Amino acid sequence: MRVDVHQHLWTDPLVEALERRTRLPFVRREDRLGVVHVAGETPSAVDLEAERPAARAALLELDGVERALIAISSPLGIEALPRAEAQELIGAHLDGVTALGEHFGAWGPLALEGIAPADVDAVLARGCVGVSLPAGALRAPSELDGLHSVLARIEHLKVPLFIHPGPGLAERLQPPSLSEPLWWQAMTRYVAQMQSAWLTLSAVARREHPELRVVYAMLAGGAPLLRERLAARGGPALDAAGALDFYDTSSYGPVAVEAMARQLGPAQLLHGSDRPVAEPVATGREVQLRENGAWLVRAAAVSP
Repeated sequence: MRVDVHQHLWTDPLVEALERRTRLPFVRREDRLGVVHVAGETPSAVDLEAERPAARAALLELDGVERALIAISSPLGIEALPRAEAQELIGAHLDGVTALGEHFGAWGPLALEGIAPADVDAVLARGCVGVSLPAGALRAPSELDGLHSVLARIEHLKVPLFIHPGPGLAERLQPPSLSEPLWWQAMTRYVAQMQSAWLTLSAVARREHPELRVVYAMLAGGAPLLRERLAARGGPALDAAGALDFYDTSSYGPVAVEAMARQLGPAQLLHGSDRPVAEPVATGREVQLRENGAWLVRAAAVSP
């Protein structure tokens, strides 16, 4: 099966729940557009008509994939909201994705406030292929103190953990500058968040959770390519080809993908498009990367 492991989709239940909000994050409709307001970023527009299930299903065929895994857009900061607010929006997100049909699956987001192993069970009970966390929740080794029991539950159930850029609890975001390009956060904060999460998990958490399977969005910001600098600065020697670490290729092309393939082995790379934020980028390994993600679908079929 050919799989896209990283897409987003603005379903009606999620958009309607965000429209009801008066505090960030929220959505306001303007004709067929939904204008998304998020802390720390300039507002962005989503073509809501293009997000209709039939339109998005047609894109799967165009992209040459049979199944897409939908993640909540963690830069919205939903997971870091007060627990009741986060749970309401997460529920709306999963309601919408569940209604999309067999060509779509969901990563299960976890509310960070009061996070507990039971939260893992709850999203898996809804049919999610695995769970997701914003990279900001792993921005430093100290963050692991409140996450070890959750990571242990994920590890015990043998389901994958998806790491996506996004803020953690009590993370202060600076207001966006009016002169800031729309791509600025994606090239700075998102990359730093993914690199920090990779270091936290690979250099620290792996000692306690050796069987944890992790899928990193956007090649973990290229973090595995920084192992030489890590060693030079007194850090641990890390296994570049860890068999339980996987990396989606969203927004990266053949230069970065080939560098990662040499370091990690091509089997650790997965096709992730990041639609509708971005369109798939040609890598020269399209067929292989799409097929590499088939294990996620097979694992979900037999998970508890």
